[in-house]
Amino acid sequence: MNTIRNEDVPSSPDYRHLSSIAGIAIELRYATPDNFVGRDLYSPHDCAWLHRDAAAALEQAVAWLAQRRPGSKLLVLDALRPQRVQEQLWAALQGTELLGYLAEPTRGSIHSFGMAVDLTIVDEQGRELDMGTGFDDLSELSHPALEQQMLAKGAISVEQIANRELLRGAMFQAGFVGINSEWWHFDCGDRVQVRATFTRVL
Repeated sequence: MNTIRNEDVPSSPDYRHLSSIAGIAIELRYATPDNFVGRDLYSPHDCAWLHRDAAAALEQAVAWLAQRRPGSKLLVLDALRPQRVQEQLWAALQGTELLGYLAEPTRGSIHSFGMAVDLTIVDEQGRELDMGTGFDDLSELSHPALEQQMLAKGAISVEQIANRELLRGAMFQAGFVGINSEWWHFDCGDRVQVRATFTRVL
């Protein structure tokens, strides 16, 4: 498997900084204490990067959203997550029921290839749309696969599902793929192919 150190990403032509993508907002939650581990996992590393393929796809998603909901923006919550941070997250969740939400480090997260992104939508005032849960809410309420079940129970609303569908609409038409357990997570393309052919960032 090809690997590259996070420190060497800025000098590689394979990656683009999030600041080069017009029309998005950026708030990397793992670079703050506002995440489920409760501490900054990224400093001093700059993790505001995506593989150039994922960055180009994200630009398509931005354009689609701008047409359908002018004034709103995609808010990127996580992008490139180096393998060493994935290992820290894995260690932090040991002994809990939350390990199922995380890719086991030897297999690797698609985030560590710069080919996955976590995001939500903010409105014209910069407020996050109500998705029924916050980012990293590791409960069944966050599962796209269970939305109709949660709606029937009154746990989430029609409006919250519509907001999630707006996000999925933007991402799916750009070639991203969602997962069953997190409304905010999208892979750029097929994860099996990514693991087999892309470079992992350590």
